[in-house]
Amino acid sequence: MRSGHRLGRRFGWLWGAYGTSALGTWLAFGAFPLIAVQVLRAGPAEVAALSSVGAAVGAVVAVPLGPWVEFRRKRPVLIATDLVRCAALLTIPAAFALGALTFLQLLLVSVVVAAADITFRAASGAYVKTLLADEDLLVANARFESTTWTTTIIGPPLGGVATGLLGPVATVVADAASYLLSAVGIGAMGGHEPPPERRRPRSMRAGDLLDGWRYILADATLRPLFFNTALFNGLVMAVSPLLAVLMLGRLGFEPWQYGLAFAAPATGGLLGARLARPLAARFGQHRVLVAAGSLRAVWPLGLAFLGPGTGGLLLVMGVELGLIVCCAIFNPVQATYRLQRTATDRVTRTLSAWAVTNKATTALLTAVWGVLGSLLGPRAAIGLAGALLLVTPLLLPRRSEAHLSEPEPAPSGT
Repeated sequence: MRSGHRLGRRFGWLWGAYGTSALGTWLAFGAFPLIAVQVLRAGPAEVAALSSVGAAVGAVVAVPLGPWVEFRRKRPVLIATDLVRCAALLTIPAAFALGALTFLQLLLVSVVVAAADITFRAASGAYVKTLLADEDLLVANARFESTTWTTTIIGPPLGGVATGLLGPVATVVADAASYLLSAVGIGAMGGHEPPPERRRPRSMRAGDLLDGWRYILADATLRPLFFNTALFNGLVMAVSPLLAVLMLGRLGFEPWQYGLAFAAPATGGLLGARLARPLAARFGQHRVLVAAGSLRAVWPLGLAFLGPGTGGLLLVMGVELGLIVCCAIFNPVQATYRLQRTATDRVTRTLSAWAVTNKATTALLTAVWGVLGSLLGPRAAIGLAGALLLVTPLLLPRRSEAHLSEPEPAPSGT
């Protein structure tokens, strides 16, 4: 846990690949809706479908990929998913140049990218667990978290400049190039990846698709953490459209003020990610997990009291700063806790099930809160979400043991 902790050349390549693709993603943030509106003249319903349906269908497509990837070496899967995302995204500028771009193509590409994203994250988690010693996992996850917030800070402004000068299609090209560079970086890692501990069953049954969920729900520490993260992330994301309506509509904030309110507090992510390791070393992972997980649930309720003017802007920035700092502490500790608790030959299926559930929950709650916002008004709906978030700490694990200790369940279908 010391400063300057070195994780080796191979992790360095993986970390660099992650940062490159993350930067490309944030450079192209909002590119699909902009293309739909500016190029294809799509309406609000089509833009909403592009954001929600694409992610939801992509999550469904990713369900069988988790068990399939589990019994294969992970580095080739990481390279393949990077290349798939690159190829899918490049079809957009190609079709645009030929004058053949359609809304259906945008939707299909969003599905492919969403499914590949889930598969990449699940495979990378499993790969990191085999690449590093157990005591280095928190170090690695804190670096990933710090990189996430760094690219969040610098990516959208650069993408906005590129969009203004070259159009939104140019940022899609940049995103595709970032996945290509990521694939090259992962390929350059070198070294030997050990084969999976267990061989793939000769035939996969429909019930095998649920193995990840079965494993999570059977574990007394993973189960509450699973429900906590799904509910928390879903509620936080569900109020984002309502907050935009409230700030840009009824309260009269300018677009630049709205962007500043969320961009400036993202610097708190760097602070939180840097604090995660020393806090866990001093107080233990479980205490930090519970403390940060509880504190992050307190902040969003403050958005229900948002008013106009400078005071309102400062309120949003203060709430977001506190929320992001707590999340940036919680996330790497939670990711490490989850990896340590999961058997090596179950990591891909577990992480895939986790990601699919998070995406599905977010899509469902966003739709529900859209209806609630229409019925109750944006402010009341935001307040209701904030009140429900106060309950989420009750779902945090009560046990302090993070490492897998009990015998793992026998795999289904074998």
